[in-house]
Amino acid sequence: MGKETKTNAMRILERGKIPYRLNQYACQEFIDGVHIADQLGQRYDMSFKTIVTVGKSGNYFVFVLPVDKELNLKKAAKAAGEKNVELLPVKDINRVTGYIRGGCTPIGMKKQYPVIIHESALEHEEIIISGGRLGEQIFLSPQDLLTVTKGKTADIIQENIE
Repeated sequence: MGKETKTNAMRILERGKIPYRLNQYACQEFIDGVHIADQLGQRYDMSFKTIVTVGKSGNYFVFVLPVDKELNLKKAAKAAGEKNVELLPVKDINRVTGYIRGGCTPIGMKKQYPVIIHESALEHEEIIISGGRLGEQIFLSPQDLLTVTKGKTADIIQENIE
């Protein structure tokens, strides 16, 4: 039996002695985080996606928010201390982060970019993020995620207008 290959995220968590659980699942096609949460019977408010942006300064910023929410670019820019931020084009995700769309996690990117996690993460003992590869998830405490990414929390989501 072959040795399982760990992602950067898993190696970093283990090196830092940060407890986490790994969940592996079949993923033929990545649509979005909501689709994965539905497929696995997971709550949206505990399942977090990673979005990478580029600021007016040219610096990259990483935002982590519930899979069923949208990033508010104005709030995101304010939290990042930028005039404005734009979503990183999908074609640039691998070049900037080392990960692919659907397998992008805030832990272990090519460089340590500022990480801002939606404040709702703190309402949970454990949240779910990508494991760094399609078909892999990491379950860990939001506090541990903040520690390992040197992140901070802020209100960064678009409010539903009904």
